[in-house]
Amino acid sequence: MFITVLCPECREETEHEVLSESRDRLVRCTTCGHHHRIPWEKEPEMLVIKTIVSREGTSLTGAIEFDPEDECFLDDHLVAECGDEAYGVEVTAIECGGRRLPRAKTKEITTLWTRTIDRVVVKISVHDGRKTIPLYLECEGEDEFVVGEKYVVDGKRFKLSHLTLRDGPLMRKEGWKTVAHKIKRIYGYRS
Repeated sequence: MFITVLCPECREETEHEVLSESRDRLVRCTTCGHHHRIPWEKEPEMLVIKTIVSREGTSLTGAIEFDPEDECFLDDHLVAECGDEAYGVEVTAIECGGRRLPRAKTKEITTLWTRTIDRVVVKISVHDGRKTIPLYLECEGEDEFVVGEKYVVDGKRFKLSHLTLRDGPLMRKEGWKTVAHKIKRIYGYRS
């Protein structure tokens, strides 16, 4: 195996052959042949941040590991561990000592507030001419929904007329699509 490190004889970074790996690495410079030892670099100790995971009506307390020098932003997609389970989550709030910020260095964060995006429940309102029928569909967070397409949920056939996204916009144009974890509500009419 070869690595590039500073050679004390050549006084520049050169390619070195790794001769042995124990407490240190014994290497030989391929340019001048000088042998020397290189200490192992310490792995950075990971920072564990308390994480509240919202999962369709229930909240779980878990944790997410970060490098202490990382930065976290709202809407970041991460993996939270809650006991033996792991969930794909989206950051909805970053708490730093009682304040909520749109981004922060991980060493300043006291709690992350998240929601699951790997499995979600999509709320659907289907209008049949006289009344509106509420439906709920549990699906993968990356499942796509397309305006103008036909769907069947709980035996009810409907055509998707428009949908609202969690961050506010309304999607009405036929053919527009988005993934389930971004949807606040789907609207349709019986077909």
